[in-house]
Amino acid sequence: MQIVVIAVGKLKETYWREAQAEYLKRLLAYASLSISEIPDEADDFNPARIQRVEGERILAKIKERDYVIVLELRGRQYSSEQFAQQMQTVFTKGFSRYVFVIGGSHGFDLSVLARANLQFSMSHLTFPHQMARIILLEQVYRSFRIASGAPYHK
Repeated sequence: MQIVVIAVGKLKETYWREAQAEYLKRLLAYASLSISEIPDEADDFNPARIQRVEGERILAKIKERDYVIVLELRGRQYSSEQFAQQMQTVFTKGFSRYVFVIGGSHGFDLSVLARANLQFSMSHLTFPHQMARIILLEQVYRSFRIASGAPYHK
C-alpha cells in the first residue's frame, strides 16, 4: 500500500522534521509512505489567487487512480477509533495510492475539494500546518495500530 502526504509548505524547525522522520519510520511496518511538499505561494493579499496557484500545484501531484483525502476544517470529524475504521475501509477500495492533502494557510481551491474523495477534519481547532502534518502522521500510525489490535492506542 502506498500513502502519500501532499503538504503546502515545508517543515522549517528541526523538531518537526525529527517528528516526521520518526512517524515515517514507524509507518514503514504498514505501508510505503512519502511526503511531497508544495511551495507555498507568497501572500499578496489575494487569497483566491493563492488558492488557485497552490491548487494547481497540488492537482499536478495527484494521479487519476489516487484516493484523495483533504484535511478540511469543514470536513467530517472522527474519533481515533472511527478514523481507524474509516481508513481500513478506504484502504480496501483498491486504489493505487492513498493521498492526504494539507492545504496552505488560505485553504483549498474549489478544484482540489472537487477532486477529493473524502474531506477530513482533525478538529474544529486551527493548527499550524507543520503541526497538522505531524498530527496526521500520528493518527495514520495510530489507525494502523488500532486495526492490528496493537497496544499503542489507549
